[in-house]
Amino acid sequence: MSGHSSMRTPLARVRNLGSAHTGTSDFWRQRLTAVAMALLIVPVLVVILTLIGRNQAGAAQILGSIPIAIILLLFIVASTWHMKIGMQIIIEDYVHNEKAKLACVMANNFFCVAVALASIYAILKLSSGV
Repeated sequence: MSGHSSMRTPLARVRNLGSAHTGTSDFWRQRLTAVAMALLIVPVLVVILTLIGRNQAGAAQILGSIPIAIILLLFIVASTWHMKIGMQIIIEDYVHNEKAKLACVMANNFFCVAVALASIYAILKLSSGV
């Protein structure tokens, strides 16, 4: 080694796992979702701006377009996944009580899934015109 000893086990060094045991996978997933949101934000803003002032029938007509619905659904998935990872990192870094940490991570997961499902349901309902 280069003059300093590591407290990490050889297996942990190979897996590149930190104290949260998630390694760099969350880091790369968060970067991936950030890139996806950056690419999707302009089309999403254009869609939102075209929806301003429209009634439900007008919104359903715009959202009934398969490419528009897909863009919005991709943005919802990317943003809620990004939010889940970011909040989990904050929880793991700043909540030190293990039981509280577990409860917070579970609540974060539930909240993110609920937001994603509610948003996906709304887009599908509006785009189907039902």
